[in-house]
Amino acid sequence: MSEPESAPIESAPAGRQPAIRVILMPKDTNALGTIFGGIILSYIDQAGAVEAHRHAAAGRFVTVAMREVVFHHPVFVGDLVSFYTETLKRGNTSVTVKVEVEAERARTRGNRVKVTEAEVVYVHVDQGNRPMPLPG
Repeated sequence: MSEPESAPIESAPAGRQPAIRVILMPKDTNALGTIFGGIILSYIDQAGAVEAHRHAAAGRFVTVAMREVVFHHPVFVGDLVSFYTETLKRGNTSVTVKVEVEAERARTRGNRVKVTEAEVVYVHVDQGNRPMPLPG
């Protein structure tokens, strides 16, 4: 499946580092030969959790919501996919994280496209899975 025409995105701002970065493999593909959306959703959740843990390094977090995810471009086998995060809101027991997903095309190094973005809400929980306040 070929990708529709898209404008490459600008380079990431200086100092902006992804929470995680992965190369997608053939095992992650659907019948059309592109990466399953569910694989991307799983990595979004993992990347968001990395950011949430900055608020309580030793704590436990559970995902309670992932707000609208719209896929703008497909991801292909071999693409280097970066998941950038930022905290949007910190509550008493919850953290809302924005995750932006970009793919650098394996076939045309340097050609990067924005794949999708999402807001993910995590709740800090105790051993009994009850919400507990975030530290300091």
